[in-house]
This record gives sequence, C-alpha cells and structure tokens, in this order.
Amino acid sequence: MSWSRRFEEPIKLPDGRKLKTLAEAIAYLAETVPKAERKHPTVVIAADQLTRAAEQNYPMTFARMAALQAIHRHDKRASIPIAKTPIGGNAS
Repeated sequence: MSWSRRFEEPIKLPDGRKLKTLAEAIAYLAETVPKAERKHPTVVIAADQLTRAAEQNYPMTFARMAALQAIHRHDKRASIPIAKTPIGGNAS
C-alpha cells in the first residue's frame, strides 16, 4: 500500500481546502498540531490509523474518521435535543 491512497470522500478543512490522500492528512496534522498536543489521544489515534492505512492496508474509513477527530479535537460537540414525548409513550 501507499501514502498516496485517496480517501473516498476528501476531508474538508475549515479554510475550504481538502485533504485527498493519506500523505496530505498526515502532513496537515504534522504542520498544524502544536508539540504540546501531539500526545492528545485523538492525534495519536489519527497518526496510528493513517499509518496503518498507508502501510498495512487498514480501512480508509477508519483513517478518515480518526483524522477528522484529530483536526476537530477542540470543537464542542453538538448537543442532541431531548425528545419531548417519551419513547413509546404519549405526552401527557
């Protein structure tokens, strides 16, 4: 396998650029993640998954998801609205 493997769907960056290959994704992380955050769990996992996809034919989907999590590691998670009607019941 190779670092030139392409994602099925490119990773869209906040600035509008797109990462299309494993090489672009790992280079982006290497350039943008500060040294103090290189041991952040999402960054470590992304580096591992990208490397495995390039060198051991691991699934590209896992590499892409891990890279997205590392890129957006500081974003707050979207809140999920709570249903007003209980599941399987009627609102009283």
